[in-house]
Amino acid sequence: MPMLLAVGASFDYIRAYNVRQSMQSDLDAALIAAVKNVDAGDTDALKQKVSDWFHAQTESSYSLGDIEIDTTNHRITATASGTVPTTLMKLANINTVPVSVASAVKGPASSYLNVYIVIDKSPSMLLAATTAGQQAMYNGIGCQFACHTGDSHTIGTATYSNNYAYSTEKKIKLRADVAVDAVHEVIDMISASDTNHERIKVGLYSLGDTITEVLAPTLDTTAAGKRVDSDLTSATSTTYTYFDVSLAALKNKVGTGGDGSSSATPLKLVLLLTDGVQSQREWVTSGAKYQPKVAPLNPAWCDYIKKQSATMAVLYTEYLPITTDWGYNATVGSTMASANWKSTWGGTMDSGVSSSITRRDYIPYALSDCASSKSLFMSASSATEITTGLSALFTQYLASVRLTQ
Repeated sequence: MPMLLAVGASFDYIRAYNVRQSMQSDLDAALIAAVKNVDAGDTDALKQKVSDWFHAQTESSYSLGDIEIDTTNHRITATASGTVPTTLMKLANINTVPVSVASAVKGPASSYLNVYIVIDKSPSMLLAATTAGQQAMYNGIGCQFACHTGDSHTIGTATYSNNYAYSTEKKIKLRADVAVDAVHEVIDMISASDTNHERIKVGLYSLGDTITEVLAPTLDTTAAGKRVDSDLTSATSTTYTYFDVSLAALKNKVGTGGDGSSSATPLKLVLLLTDGVQSQREWVTSGAKYQPKVAPLNPAWCDYIKKQSATMAVLYTEYLPITTDWGYNATVGSTMASANWKSTWGGTMDSGVSSSITRRDYIPYALSDCASSKSLFMSASSATEITTGLSALFTQYLASVRLTQ
């Protein structure tokens, strides 16, 4: 009999544990569903929502305990309990096993938040934004990129000092210009999310050979919009992209993220818009010795930010294959194996991905690993996708919640 009871107890407690795990998941889901409305101010309605959601997911015999709504700190806590009928333990007059769980969630939707918008200003961002624009650039000057450097072009009676001058004269919109539109959309969303301009600050940064602070985090979204138009346009492109240097410098600008409970401890979100390539024009033109340096960023560099309790969201502006260009074929169009990524930049490729993949095709793997979560990575190729992508990531972040217990 003792042996039978021991076996029975083990079986019943495992069953109770599984029920507890299921109950925990149901309670977590109920709180996550409710916390997105924590700022509505109607605590009774929120408690009812938690109750309705919980009972819709779980056994009717389980009961909710106390539900606490803290609208000031945007937090909901709750407990739940129930009993699990036993089987063999009934031989010892133990008919049920009690189970209980607790959960707490906090949402950032109305927390204090600093948003750091970081725009890649590399020459590759000077690609014409549309297929028609790329064709117009190629037909006119034999290159789809509106570089600030390079030879002048004489077409008919008109002379253009460089590719960028040609694109400007022909009013060809570039990816760097579309990036500006994307930043404006996010700024508009910040204004809509914080109508009193008292919780969400926005800072503007350009990424090149290092990080340049265009505007320190501010509550003044009008001022931010003006600085975008004056300091982040395609006219301000750089000739280098050093993510290892830039992200280390950004770490010092962002600092450590807080819990969002006060202006002194804001949550911190970095929105990075980039094509993800570590590059320098001279690496392309100086021959085979330097061309392996042109490669995807090492996502470990993003840890500079993530290890400080800040969230990293990444919009990848897809590096389009330009197989007619010798520079592309010698660098981004070549394989990851030829880049010697580990020895050159310290990168480790994702398991299961062949080193025969092109550097261009590996970029989304690297940038996805750079983001704090897969849901905070997006890829965009068209002008429309780029414009809406950054705001979609911001929306995704605002909709997220954190289980705190």
